[in-house]
Amino acid sequence: MSLACVLVINCGSSSMKFSVIPQDDDQPVLSGLAERLGIDHAVITFKDRDGNKTTVALDQASHEHALSVLFARLSAQRLLETLCAIGHRVAHGGSDFKQSVLVTDEVIERIRALSALAPLHNPANLVGIEAARALLPALPQVAVFDTAFHQTLSPAAYTYAIPLEYQLAYQVRRYGFHGTSHRYIAAEALETLDLDPADHGIVIAHLGNGSSLCAVQNGESVDTSMGMTPLEGLVMGTRCGDLDFGAAAYLANCTGQPIDTLYKMVNNQSGLLGISGLSSDCRTLQQARDEGHERATLAIDVLVHRLARHIGGHVAALKRFDALIFTGGIGENSALIRELTVKRLQALGLTLDDERNQQLFGGRSGIISGTGATKIAVIPTNEEKMIAMDAAAISCTA
Repeated sequence: MSLACVLVINCGSSSMKFSVIPQDDDQPVLSGLAERLGIDHAVITFKDRDGNKTTVALDQASHEHALSVLFARLSAQRLLETLCAIGHRVAHGGSDFKQSVLVTDEVIERIRALSALAPLHNPANLVGIEAARALLPALPQVAVFDTAFHQTLSPAAYTYAIPLEYQLAYQVRRYGFHGTSHRYIAAEALETLDLDPADHGIVIAHLGNGSSLCAVQNGESVDTSMGMTPLEGLVMGTRCGDLDFGAAAYLANCTGQPIDTLYKMVNNQSGLLGISGLSSDCRTLQQARDEGHERATLAIDVLVHRLARHIGGHVAALKRFDALIFTGGIGENSALIRELTVKRLQALGLTLDDERNQQLFGGRSGIISGTGATKIAVIPTNEEKMIAMDAAAISCTA
């Protein structure tokens, strides 16, 4: 292999995704997923460059053991010796971290303190960081934060209209997420769309099971649809997105459910799943829509209505509007969602090349707009590559 590799790790509470990415290539030489960690029947699945998969049962269901099995596989395939760094995805960096950083004891403690803002994610991210440091202490470890790209938001964009004392005392403000994806697409768009780095404005629609928009002015995030948590904003697979707090209070009074139960409902039982009563998967709902399923049709209509409304609002945050970019699992693959969304944006002068729109899916990139000054494009995201690039760059200075 001509250049060193970076191991990218994304730890969840019961899972661990990983990729080994060469610095001279976008595609991993090895990737996979450890599942059911912390519970019974834990397994780890490896996928090679050709897509061949191997699943191995884990003797212990811990993140540490999963990492040790991963490192043994890397050693057996002579990949361990190629690693120059490990890049860790970290959900929440609060207002402390404005860019990716080399992991130190101090950084770990700050991430731990920020777990109050992301109790489901940061603790799991830390497990991966600490386990990797214990197993490979000499290798530089780099933390890459989902929130960092949005630290350029102005106070007007990130402040909630509640008593300011809550922001000062408890850090209650908008942070935004999917920052690694939005940063990757913002950089790719410069070349793909031939934009002036010093004078451009784009709206990025990262659409998947979790979805968010980002308004980017001259390479910097100036607005985004997610807030203090990944719940705010667009309709998602199981998350409701924007919801009148009064509606939540009313439901609490009517049903007697405590706030924790309602919070689980709006995160795990709402969105496309809640409206359709069928599935959180947009592909399933599109098929059901074609078959006349009324609730599936309504779910897609609500998703598109909210998406178009938020795109309009994000355009208002820009000084100029050069392009709308679709990315993420839905954004890259659903010609229907792109078509229905653009139809609702005619007031912005957006038009679609229907034939070209139908052709772009499965990792294809290109422009799908019709006539008009504002371009519409599909650009596949690659968060793992962005994390690997950050880790490699920072490890060189360590």
